[in-house]
Amino acid sequence: MAVASSPFERVTVTMPAELVAGVDRYERNRSRFITEAVRHELKRRRHLELLRSLDEPHPDSLATAALGLEAWAEALPTEDSDLLDPTAGLPLRWSANLGWQEPVS
Repeated sequence: MAVASSPFERVTVTMPAELVAGVDRYERNRSRFITEAVRHELKRRRHLELLRSLDEPHPDSLATAALGLEAWAEALPTEDSDLLDPTAGLPLRWSANLGWQEPVS
Protein backbone atom coordinates (compact mmCIF):
# COMPACT_ATOMS: atom_id res chain seq x y z
CA MET A 1 0.00 0.00 0.00
CA ALA A 2 2.07 2.90 -1.27
CA VAL A 3 1.15 6.47 -0.44
CA ALA A 4 1.22 8.59 -3.58
CA SER A 5 3.92 11.25 -3.62
CA SER A 6 4.54 11.18 0.13
CA PRO A 7 7.97 12.41 1.18
CA PHE A 8 10.34 9.84 2.61
CA GLU A 9 12.77 10.16 5.47
CA ARG A 10 15.69 7.89 6.15
CA VAL A 11 15.75 6.48 9.67
CA THR A 12 18.13 4.17 11.42
CA VAL A 13 16.50 1.38 13.40
CA THR A 14 18.37 -1.01 15.64
CA MET A 15 16.72 -4.42 15.97
CA PRO A 16 17.72 -7.80 17.37
CA ALA A 17 19.43 -9.98 14.75
CA GLU A 18 16.73 -12.67 14.92
CA LEU A 19 14.08 -10.09 13.95
CA VAL A 20 16.14 -8.97 10.97
CA ALA A 21 16.56 -12.63 9.93
CA GLY A 22 12.80 -13.11 10.27
CA VAL A 23 12.12 -10.10 8.05
CA ASP A 24 14.63 -11.39 5.49
CA ARG A 25 12.83 -14.75 5.36
CA TYR A 26 9.63 -13.07 4.10
CA GLU A 27 10.70 -9.91 2.31
CA ARG A 28 13.78 -8.91 0.35
CA ASN A 29 12.96 -5.23 0.81
CA ARG A 30 13.36 -4.60 4.55
CA SER A 31 12.15 -1.00 4.26
CA ARG A 32 8.89 -2.09 2.65
CA PHE A 33 8.31 -4.77 5.28
CA ILE A 34 9.00 -2.41 8.19
CA THR A 35 6.88 0.35 6.59
CA GLU A 36 3.92 -2.05 6.29
CA ALA A 37 4.43 -3.26 9.87
CA VAL A 38 4.50 0.31 11.21
CA ARG A 39 1.37 1.24 9.21
CA HIS A 40 -0.40 -1.81 10.60
CA GLU A 41 0.62 -0.93 14.18
CA LEU A 42 -0.44 2.73 13.80
CA LYS A 43 -3.83 1.62 12.46
CA ARG A 44 -4.21 -0.79 15.40
CA ARG A 45 -3.35 1.95 17.92
CA ARG A 46 -5.77 4.45 16.32
CA HIS A 47 -8.47 1.79 16.57
CA LEU A 48 -7.69 1.22 20.26
CA GLU A 49 -7.72 4.98 20.82
CA LEU A 50 -11.17 5.20 19.24
CA LEU A 51 -12.47 2.36 21.40
CA ARG A 52 -11.02 4.04 24.49
CA SER A 53 -12.66 7.34 23.55
CA LEU A 54 -16.00 5.58 23.20
CA ASP A 55 -15.58 4.05 26.65
CA GLU A 56 -14.43 7.33 28.19
CA PRO A 57 -15.66 10.25 26.06
CA HIS A 58 -14.07 13.67 26.30
CA PRO A 59 -15.93 16.02 28.69
CA ASP A 60 -16.78 18.33 25.77
CA SER A 61 -18.47 15.40 24.02
CA LEU A 62 -20.51 14.72 27.13
CA ALA A 63 -21.54 18.38 27.28
CA THR A 64 -22.59 18.27 23.63
CA ALA A 65 -24.54 15.06 24.24
CA ALA A 66 -26.26 16.63 27.26
CA LEU A 67 -27.14 19.71 25.22
CA GLY A 68 -28.55 17.55 22.47
CA LEU A 69 -27.46 17.32 18.88
CA GLU A 70 -30.28 19.46 17.56
CA ALA A 71 -29.57 22.31 20.01
CA TRP A 72 -25.87 22.03 19.23
CA ALA A 73 -26.56 22.21 15.48
CA GLU A 74 -28.80 25.25 15.98
CA ALA A 75 -25.97 26.98 17.84
CA LEU A 76 -23.61 26.63 14.86
CA PRO A 77 -22.84 29.76 12.86
CA THR A 78 -25.29 30.13 9.96
CA GLU A 79 -22.60 29.41 7.35
CA ASP A 80 -22.09 25.97 8.98
CA SER A 81 -25.76 25.15 9.54
CA ASP A 82 -26.03 22.87 6.51
CA LEU A 83 -23.21 20.60 7.73
CA LEU A 84 -25.44 18.53 9.98
CA ASP A 85 -28.89 17.01 9.75
CA PRO A 86 -29.92 16.29 13.36
CA THR A 87 -32.85 14.18 12.14
CA ALA A 88 -30.54 11.71 10.38
CA GLY A 89 -28.94 8.76 12.08
CA LEU A 90 -29.81 6.89 15.24
CA PRO A 91 -30.55 8.76 18.48
CA LEU A 92 -28.25 7.70 21.33
CA ARG A 93 -27.76 8.64 24.96
CA TRP A 94 -24.66 8.32 27.13
CA SER A 95 -24.68 6.11 30.20
CA ALA A 96 -21.63 6.22 32.46
CA ASN A 97 -22.09 2.52 33.23
CA LEU A 98 -23.03 1.23 29.78
CA GLY A 99 -21.61 3.70 27.25
CA TRP A 100 -23.65 4.93 24.29
CA GLN A 101 -27.15 3.42 24.33
CA GLU A 102 -30.30 3.70 22.28
CA PRO A 103 -32.97 5.53 24.30
CA VAL A 104 -35.66 3.33 25.80
CA SER A 105 -38.99 3.98 24.07
